[in-house]
Amino acid sequence: MTLSFARRVLALGLLAGFLLVDLSASQSSQAFFWWRSEEFKKELGLSTDQALRIDSIHQSTLPELRQERDELNTYEAKLSRLLESSTDEALLARQIDRVETARANVNKTRSLMLARIRLVLNPEQRARFKVMAERRQGQQNSRQPAPEGRRQPGDRGRQSNPTPNTGNGSSRPGR
Repeated sequence: MTLSFARRVLALGLLAGFLLVDLSASQSSQAFFWWRSEEFKKELGLSTDQALRIDSIHQSTLPELRQERDELNTYEAKLSRLLESSTDEALLARQIDRVETARANVNKTRSLMLARIRLVLNPEQRARFKVMAERRQGQQNSRQPAPEGRRQPGDRGRQSNPTPNTGNGSSRPGR
């Protein structure tokens, strides 16, 4: 095994470990269901029927997302163990493929859910939602990170997308 490959594998292992910690921390925090928020419903002009349809889409997708996340976590844990114990490059490559395929499945399911949610909103609501989401993201970005990587109370982890959380660990509802 080349030194450069070994460094890449080690870096990937560390990244996988950090992602597991971040994912478990973000899943244990209180989710924000924007379609249930009176503020969001009022500002968007979201009808009761629309909120119920969005909630139905979210609830019907959750079991599949949970199963796919569990599978991803299992594959990542196995990869972490292999990175510590194996020098078999082919074995590591196969496990990395499994991890990345599982990650792609989670992202695909989430993206399809968000696309279905987006279709519930009319064009004017989508435009207002985008403004609200950017404002919320700005508020989240203005918070100071906790010292030495510690999370502050109420901190739900990194959210790189500019839209509010859909309540499933996702942060991009209907764009």
